[in-house]
Amino acid sequence: MKEMIDTIHRLTKGAGRTLKLMEVCGTHTVAIFRHGIRSVLPEGLELLSGPGCPVCVTSIEDVDRAIALSMKPDTILATFGDMMRVPGSRGNLYNARSEGADVRIVYSPHDALELAIRNPDRRVVFFATGFETTSPLVAAILYEAQLKDVKNFLIYSVHKLVPPALRALLTDSEVKVDGFILPGHVSTIIGPEPYEFIARDFGKPAVITGFEPEDILQGILMLLRQIVSEEASVEIQYRRAVRRGGNRKAMEMIERYFQACSVHWRGIGTIPDSGLSLRQEYERFDATRVFDTEVQSSPEPKACSCGEVLRGIKRPPECPLFAKRCTPDSPVGACMVSTEGSCAAYYKYFI
Repeated sequence: MKEMIDTIHRLTKGAGRTLKLMEVCGTHTVAIFRHGIRSVLPEGLELLSGPGCPVCVTSIEDVDRAIALSMKPDTILATFGDMMRVPGSRGNLYNARSEGADVRIVYSPHDALELAIRNPDRRVVFFATGFETTSPLVAAILYEAQLKDVKNFLIYSVHKLVPPALRALLTDSEVKVDGFILPGHVSTIIGPEPYEFIARDFGKPAVITGFEPEDILQGILMLLRQIVSEEASVEIQYRRAVRRGGNRKAMEMIERYFQACSVHWRGIGTIPDSGLSLRQEYERFDATRVFDTEVQSSPEPKACSCGEVLRGIKRPPECPLFAKRCTPDSPVGACMVSTEGSCAAYYKYFI
Protein backbone atom coordinates (compact mmCIF):
# COMPACT_ATOMS: atom_id res chain seq x y z
CA MET A 1 0.00 0.00 0.00
CA LYS A 2 2.93 2.35 0.68
CA GLU A 3 4.07 1.96 -2.91
CA MET A 4 0.60 2.99 -4.14
CA ILE A 5 0.57 6.03 -1.86
CA ASP A 6 4.05 7.07 -3.03
CA THR A 7 2.96 6.77 -6.66
CA ILE A 8 -0.18 8.82 -5.96
CA HIS A 9 2.03 11.57 -4.51
CA ARG A 10 4.39 11.45 -7.48
CA LEU A 11 1.63 11.56 -10.11
CA THR A 12 -0.21 14.37 -8.33
CA LYS A 13 2.95 16.45 -8.16
CA GLY A 14 3.60 15.75 -11.83
CA ALA A 15 0.14 17.05 -12.79
CA GLY A 16 1.25 20.55 -11.75
CA ARG A 17 -2.20 21.61 -10.53
CA THR A 18 -4.81 20.70 -7.95
CA LEU A 19 -6.80 17.66 -9.02
CA LYS A 20 -10.39 17.06 -7.89
CA LEU A 21 -11.86 13.58 -7.79
CA MET A 22 -15.47 12.90 -6.87
CA GLU A 23 -16.51 9.81 -4.94
CA VAL A 24 -20.07 9.38 -6.15
CA CYS A 25 -21.17 6.79 -3.60
CA GLY A 26 -22.03 7.58 0.02
CA THR A 27 -20.52 4.27 1.10
CA HIS A 28 -17.22 5.43 -0.40
CA THR A 29 -17.52 8.71 1.50
CA VAL A 30 -17.84 6.85 4.80
CA ALA A 31 -15.04 4.39 3.93
CA ILE A 32 -12.68 7.24 3.01
CA PHE A 33 -13.27 8.86 6.40
CA ARG A 34 -13.20 5.62 8.40
CA HIS A 35 -9.88 4.50 6.94
CA GLY A 36 -8.23 7.93 7.03
CA ILE A 37 -7.65 7.98 3.27
CA ARG A 38 -7.47 11.78 3.08
CA SER A 39 -4.63 11.84 5.62
CA VAL A 40 -2.29 9.97 3.27
CA LEU A 41 -3.10 11.92 0.11
CA PRO A 42 -0.98 14.83 -1.18
CA GLU A 43 -2.12 18.43 -0.78
CA GLY A 44 -2.78 18.83 -4.49
CA LEU A 45 -5.42 16.09 -4.53
CA GLU A 46 -8.96 16.80 -3.33
CA LEU A 47 -11.75 14.28 -2.82
CA LEU A 48 -15.26 15.66 -3.27
CA SER A 49 -18.48 13.98 -2.24
CA GLY A 50 -21.22 13.53 -4.84
CA PRO A 51 -24.95 12.73 -5.03
CA GLY A 52 -24.58 9.04 -4.16
CA CYS A 53 -26.55 8.99 -0.92
CA PRO A 54 -30.20 8.07 -1.69
CA VAL A 55 -31.45 9.62 1.55
CA CYS A 56 -29.67 12.90 0.78
CA VAL A 57 -31.12 13.32 -2.71
CA THR A 58 -34.73 12.49 -1.78
CA SER A 59 -36.53 15.74 -2.45
CA ILE A 60 -38.63 17.76 -0.04
CA GLU A 61 -41.64 17.09 -2.27
CA ASP A 62 -41.11 13.33 -2.00
CA VAL A 63 -40.91 13.50 1.78
CA ASP A 64 -44.02 15.69 1.92
CA ARG A 65 -45.87 13.22 -0.28
CA ALA A 66 -44.79 10.28 1.90
CA ILE A 67 -46.06 12.15 4.96
CA ALA A 68 -49.38 12.83 3.20
CA LEU A 69 -49.69 9.13 2.34
CA SER A 70 -49.01 8.17 5.95
CA MET A 71 -51.95 10.32 7.02
CA LYS A 72 -54.46 8.51 4.80
CA PRO A 73 -57.16 6.55 6.72
CA ASP A 74 -56.53 2.81 7.20
CA THR A 75 -53.01 3.17 5.83
CA ILE A 76 -49.61 2.03 7.08
CA LEU A 77 -46.50 3.65 5.63
CA ALA A 78 -43.43 1.38 5.73
CA THR A 79 -39.97 2.88 5.28
CA PHE A 80 -36.29 2.40 6.04
CA GLY A 81 -35.04 3.94 9.28
CA ASP A 82 -32.91 6.66 7.67
CA MET A 83 -35.92 8.10 5.88
CA MET A 84 -37.70 8.84 9.15
CA ARG A 85 -35.60 11.95 9.88
CA VAL A 86 -35.32 13.41 6.38
CA PRO A 87 -36.79 16.93 6.57
CA GLY A 88 -39.77 17.88 4.46
CA SER A 89 -41.51 21.25 4.35
CA ARG A 90 -43.13 20.93 7.74
CA GLY A 91 -41.33 18.16 9.59
CA ASN A 92 -40.40 14.54 9.01
CA LEU A 93 -41.97 11.09 9.30
CA TYR A 94 -41.23 10.93 13.03
CA ASN A 95 -43.31 14.09 13.41
CA ALA A 96 -46.09 12.52 11.32
CA ARG A 97 -46.05 9.44 13.56
CA SER A 98 -46.30 11.63 16.66
CA GLU A 99 -49.40 13.20 15.10
CA GLY A 100 -51.11 9.83 14.70
CA ALA A 101 -49.84 8.46 11.40
CA ASP A 102 -49.02 4.75 11.35
CA VAL A 103 -45.41 4.83 10.13
CA ARG A 104 -43.30 1.73 10.63
CA ILE A 105 -39.62 1.06 10.09
CA VAL A 106 -38.76 -2.01 8.00
CA TYR A 107 -35.42 -3.51 7.05
CA SER A 108 -36.30 -4.82 3.60
CA PRO A 109 -39.06 -4.63 0.97
CA HIS A 110 -40.02 -8.17 2.03
CA ASP A 111 -40.81 -6.87 5.53
CA ALA A 112 -43.23 -4.37 3.99
CA LEU A 113 -45.00 -7.08 2.00
CA GLU A 114 -45.28 -9.25 5.11
CA LEU A 115 -46.78 -6.26 6.90
CA ALA A 116 -49.47 -6.07 4.21
CA ILE A 117 -50.20 -9.80 4.46
CA ARG A 118 -50.60 -9.55 8.25
CA ASN A 119 -52.90 -6.50 7.96
CA PRO A 120 -55.37 -7.34 5.16
CA ASP A 121 -57.80 -4.63 6.29
CA ARG A 122 -55.16 -1.88 5.95
CA ARG A 123 -53.35 -0.54 2.90
CA VAL A 124 -49.58 -0.76 3.28
CA VAL A 125 -47.50 1.73 1.30
CA PHE A 126 -43.78 1.00 1.00
CA PHE A 127 -41.73 4.19 0.58
CA ALA A 128 -39.33 2.75 -2.01
CA THR A 129 -36.05 4.67 -2.03
CA GLY A 130 -32.57 3.93 -3.31
CA PHE A 131 -30.58 3.55 -6.51
CA GLU A 132 -30.15 0.66 -8.94
CA THR A 133 -28.97 -1.54 -6.07
CA THR A 134 -32.34 -1.66 -4.29
CA SER A 135 -34.80 -1.33 -7.19
CA PRO A 136 -34.41 -5.00 -8.29
CA LEU A 137 -35.40 -6.05 -4.76
CA VAL A 138 -38.57 -3.96 -4.97
CA ALA A 139 -39.32 -5.43 -8.40
CA ALA A 140 -38.93 -8.92 -6.94
CA ILE A 141 -41.34 -8.06 -4.12
CA LEU A 142 -43.90 -6.82 -6.64
CA TYR A 143 -43.56 -10.14 -8.43
CA GLU A 144 -44.16 -11.94 -5.13
CA ALA A 145 -47.16 -9.71 -4.36
CA GLN A 146 -48.63 -10.68 -7.72
CA LEU A 147 -48.09 -14.39 -7.10
CA LYS A 148 -49.72 -14.18 -3.66
CA ASP A 149 -52.44 -11.82 -4.92
CA VAL A 150 -51.81 -9.30 -2.14
CA LYS A 151 -54.31 -6.57 -2.94
CA ASN A 152 -53.46 -4.09 -0.17
CA PHE A 153 -49.74 -3.65 -0.96
CA LEU A 154 -48.64 -0.42 -2.65
CA ILE A 155 -45.34 1.31 -3.29
CA TYR A 156 -44.37 4.93 -3.57
CA SER A 157 -41.31 4.79 -5.82
CA VAL A 158 -38.70 7.50 -5.54
CA HIS A 159 -35.96 5.27 -6.93
CA LYS A 160 -33.22 7.15 -8.73
CA LEU A 161 -30.64 6.28 -11.39
CA VAL A 162 -26.99 7.26 -10.99
CA PRO A 163 -25.73 7.78 -14.60
CA PRO A 164 -28.22 10.57 -15.48
CA ALA A 165 -27.21 12.44 -12.31
CA LEU A 166 -23.56 12.29 -13.37
CA ARG A 167 -24.48 13.67 -16.78
CA ALA A 168 -26.30 16.53 -15.04
CA LEU A 169 -23.18 17.29 -12.98
CA LEU A 170 -20.95 17.24 -16.03
CA THR A 171 -23.15 19.78 -17.81
CA ASP A 172 -23.17 22.07 -14.75
CA SER A 173 -20.65 24.87 -15.27
CA GLU A 174 -20.13 25.23 -11.50
CA VAL A 175 -18.99 21.63 -11.06
CA LYS A 176 -15.24 21.16 -11.51
CA VAL A 177 -14.26 17.49 -11.40
CA ASP A 178 -11.22 15.81 -12.99
CA GLY A 179 -12.36 12.21 -12.50
CA PHE A 180 -14.97 9.98 -10.87
CA ILE A 181 -14.68 7.22 -8.30
CA LEU A 182 -17.75 5.30 -9.44
CA PRO A 183 -20.01 3.31 -7.07
CA GLY A 184 -19.27 -0.36 -6.61
CA HIS A 185 -22.69 -1.59 -5.45
CA VAL A 186 -24.68 0.13 -8.20
CA SER A 187 -22.20 -1.07 -10.79
CA THR A 188 -22.67 -4.72 -9.83
CA ILE A 189 -26.19 -4.27 -11.21
CA ILE A 190 -25.68 -2.02 -14.25
CA GLY A 191 -22.06 -2.79 -15.23
CA PRO A 192 -19.68 -0.20 -16.72
CA GLU A 193 -21.48 0.48 -19.99
CA PRO A 194 -23.98 3.13 -18.75
CA TYR A 195 -21.03 5.30 -17.64
CA GLU A 196 -19.19 5.31 -20.96
CA PHE A 197 -20.55 8.75 -21.85
CA ILE A 198 -18.37 10.23 -19.08
CA ALA A 199 -15.20 9.50 -21.04
CA ARG A 200 -16.69 9.59 -24.55
CA ASP A 201 -18.70 12.83 -24.32
CA PHE A 202 -16.87 14.74 -21.58
CA GLY A 203 -13.30 13.43 -21.68
CA LYS A 204 -13.27 12.58 -17.97
CA PRO A 205 -11.73 9.40 -16.55
CA ALA A 206 -13.78 7.16 -14.28
CA VAL A 207 -13.02 4.04 -12.24
CA ILE A 208 -15.54 1.65 -10.66
CA THR A 209 -14.03 1.08 -7.24
CA GLY A 210 -14.48 -1.25 -4.26
CA PHE A 211 -14.70 -0.22 -0.63
CA GLU A 212 -11.59 -1.53 1.13
CA PRO A 213 -8.70 0.93 1.69
CA GLU A 214 -6.62 -0.83 -0.95
CA ASP A 215 -9.52 -0.65 -3.39
CA ILE A 216 -9.96 3.09 -2.93
CA LEU A 217 -6.26 3.88 -3.19
CA GLN A 218 -5.95 1.72 -6.29
CA GLY A 219 -8.99 3.43 -7.83
CA ILE A 220 -7.42 6.83 -7.15
CA LEU A 221 -4.14 5.66 -8.67
CA MET A 222 -5.91 4.39 -11.80
CA LEU A 223 -7.64 7.76 -12.19
CA LEU A 224 -4.37 9.68 -11.77
CA ARG A 225 -2.65 7.56 -14.41
CA GLN A 226 -5.42 8.43 -16.86
CA ILE A 227 -5.28 12.12 -15.99
CA VAL A 228 -1.50 12.39 -16.28
CA SER A 229 -1.46 10.50 -19.60
CA GLU A 230 -4.37 12.67 -20.83
CA GLU A 231 -6.55 9.64 -21.43
CA ALA A 232 -10.18 9.01 -20.51
CA SER A 233 -11.93 5.68 -20.12
CA VAL A 234 -14.18 3.80 -17.72
CA GLU A 235 -12.08 1.22 -15.87
CA ILE A 236 -13.10 -1.45 -13.38
CA GLN A 237 -11.01 -1.73 -10.24
CA TYR A 238 -13.75 -3.72 -8.44
CA ARG A 239 -13.38 -6.72 -10.74
CA ARG A 240 -14.27 -9.27 -8.08
CA ALA A 241 -17.86 -7.99 -8.14
CA VAL A 242 -18.42 -5.96 -11.33
CA ARG A 243 -18.56 -7.40 -14.83
CA ARG A 244 -19.34 -6.01 -18.24
CA GLY A 245 -23.05 -6.23 -18.89
CA GLY A 246 -23.83 -6.08 -15.19
CA ASN A 247 -26.42 -8.37 -13.62
CA ARG A 248 -28.75 -9.12 -16.50
CA LYS A 249 -31.43 -10.82 -14.37
CA ALA A 250 -31.60 -7.87 -12.00
CA MET A 251 -31.85 -5.44 -14.92
CA GLU A 252 -34.62 -7.51 -16.49
CA MET A 253 -36.60 -7.30 -13.25
CA ILE A 254 -36.20 -3.52 -13.18
CA GLU A 255 -37.22 -3.20 -16.82
CA ARG A 256 -40.24 -5.47 -16.32
CA TYR A 257 -41.82 -3.37 -13.57
CA PHE A 258 -40.35 0.11 -13.96
CA GLN A 259 -39.81 2.76 -16.59
CA ALA A 260 -37.53 5.78 -16.55
CA CYS A 261 -39.08 9.11 -15.63
CA SER A 262 -37.96 12.64 -14.81
CA VAL A 263 -37.59 13.22 -11.06
CA HIS A 264 -36.44 15.98 -8.73
CA TRP A 265 -33.14 15.50 -6.88
CA ARG A 266 -32.67 17.50 -3.70
CA GLY A 267 -30.10 20.21 -4.32
CA ILE A 268 -29.71 19.40 -8.01
CA GLY A 269 -33.13 19.86 -9.57
CA THR A 270 -35.18 17.85 -12.04
CA ILE A 271 -33.12 15.43 -14.12
CA PRO A 272 -34.69 13.76 -17.19
CA ASP A 273 -35.00 9.96 -17.12
CA SER A 274 -33.27 9.75 -13.73
CA GLY A 275 -36.03 8.03 -11.76
CA LEU A 276 -38.12 4.88 -11.89
CA SER A 277 -41.90 4.85 -11.93
CA LEU A 278 -44.13 1.80 -12.16
CA ARG A 279 -45.28 0.79 -15.60
CA GLN A 280 -48.95 1.32 -16.36
CA GLU A 281 -49.76 -2.40 -16.25
CA TYR A 282 -48.77 -2.42 -12.56
CA GLU A 283 -50.63 0.75 -11.61
CA ARG A 284 -52.67 -1.10 -8.97
CA PHE A 285 -49.46 -1.17 -6.90
CA ASP A 286 -48.71 2.55 -7.44
CA ALA A 287 -49.64 4.66 -4.42
CA THR A 288 -49.50 7.87 -6.48
CA ARG A 289 -52.26 6.54 -8.75
CA VAL A 290 -54.42 5.03 -6.02
CA PHE A 291 -54.31 8.15 -3.82
CA ASP A 292 -54.47 11.88 -4.43
CA THR A 293 -50.87 12.84 -3.66
CA GLU A 294 -50.75 16.52 -4.56
CA VAL A 295 -48.73 18.50 -2.00
CA GLN A 296 -47.61 22.10 -1.57
CA SER A 297 -43.92 22.03 -0.73
CA SER A 298 -41.56 24.72 0.45
CA PRO A 299 -38.09 25.30 -1.05
CA GLU A 300 -34.87 24.24 0.65
CA PRO A 301 -33.87 26.30 3.72
CA LYS A 302 -32.02 29.32 2.36
CA ALA A 303 -28.90 28.97 4.48
CA CYS A 304 -28.54 25.21 3.87
CA SER A 305 -25.72 24.27 1.48
CA CYS A 306 -26.86 20.68 0.94
CA GLY A 307 -27.28 21.27 -2.79
CA GLU A 308 -23.74 22.58 -3.21
CA VAL A 309 -22.37 19.70 -1.14
CA LEU A 310 -24.18 17.12 -3.29
CA ARG A 311 -22.72 18.73 -6.42
CA GLY A 312 -19.18 18.85 -5.05
CA ILE A 313 -19.10 22.65 -5.07
CA LYS A 314 -18.74 23.00 -1.29
CA ARG A 315 -17.38 20.92 1.53
CA PRO A 316 -19.78 20.50 4.49
CA PRO A 317 -17.77 22.78 6.87
CA GLU A 318 -18.30 25.63 4.39
CA CYS A 319 -22.05 25.56 5.08
CA PRO A 320 -22.95 28.30 7.61
CA LEU A 321 -25.27 25.88 9.44
CA PHE A 322 -22.80 22.99 9.75
CA ALA A 323 -22.31 21.84 13.37
CA LYS A 324 -24.28 24.89 14.54
CA ARG A 325 -27.96 24.79 13.68
CA CYS A 326 -27.49 21.58 11.68
CA THR A 327 -26.30 18.47 13.55
CA PRO A 328 -27.13 14.75 13.31
CA ASP A 329 -29.51 15.16 16.26
CA SER A 330 -31.27 18.11 14.64
CA PRO A 331 -30.61 18.06 10.87
CA VAL A 332 -31.65 21.00 8.73
CA GLY A 333 -30.49 19.41 5.48
CA ALA A 334 -30.76 15.80 4.31
CA CYS A 335 -26.96 15.47 4.01
CA MET A 336 -26.77 15.45 7.82
CA VAL A 337 -29.35 12.65 8.23
CA SER A 338 -27.93 9.44 6.81
CA THR A 339 -24.66 7.91 7.97
CA GLU A 340 -23.73 7.96 4.26
CA GLY A 341 -24.38 11.68 3.98
CA SER A 342 -21.31 13.83 3.48
CA CYS A 343 -22.26 16.30 6.24
CA ALA A 344 -22.92 13.50 8.74
CA ALA A 345 -19.57 11.90 7.88
CA TYR A 346 -17.68 15.18 8.27
CA TYR A 347 -19.44 15.78 11.59
CA LYS A 348 -18.63 12.30 12.93
CA TYR A 349 -14.95 12.31 11.98
CA PHE A 350 -14.03 16.00 12.28
CA ILE A 351 -16.08 17.34 15.20
